[in-house]
Amino acid sequence: EMYYIVGLGNQGLEYENTRHNVGRKAVDVIADHLDIEENFKVDKVLVAEKAKGVWHDEPVMLIKPNTFMNKSGTSVAPIVNSLSKDAVIKKAGKIIVIHDDLDLPLGKIRILFNRGSGGHKGVESIKRALKTEAFIRVKIGVMPTTPTGKLKKPKAGAKGEDWVNNFILGEFQKAEMTIIKKTLKDVRDAVALIVQDELVKAYNQFN
Repeated sequence: EMYYIVGLGNQGLEYENTRHNVGRKAVDVIADHLDIEENFKVDKVLVAEKAKGVWHDEPVMLIKPNTFMNKSGTSVAPIVNSLSKDAVIKKAGKIIVIHDDLDLPLGKIRILFNRGSGGHKGVESIKRALKTEAFIRVKIGVMPTTPTGKLKKPKAGAKGEDWVNNFILGEFQKAEMTIIKKTLKDVRDAVALIVQDELVKAYNQFN
């Protein structure tokens, strides 16, 4: 049974190192690990780049949606098209969505199954496309912290600009990038466990 590993982000070089793109980056790290990074092809049906591989003897499909973030569901809908409701839920359990998270400290990851979107537009879109929350998520923290470990949320600008948008579309600073590189390896290792049907082990090790 194929696992579908979906990395949320924004297509295009200008978004490459932004916080909102970290899910997509994680899929690149996995592709590199499996030595299939050259295999990505645009799939018109999925509106995504996809590459197939084998990981721990399991077939996997890596998917990088080429839609806007809030339309990410477009790239997973075809996976479950024309399946019965029960079959959709079974299939959703094989879909792993990797994305950024504003409520987690930079460098922390959290694995979830069958949980609300936490306001993430990409996850919302996937939930709508699948008509279920029963898929796996790997959330990657992108929020800086104070020395005591409290989240350090940026202040809204004087004109009340939307700090969230500015922040997630901002690039990681150099020091942050060093942390994120290590985090992406953790994500890779967590997903490796999930692909081996070791979801509980992944929870215990990484949450």
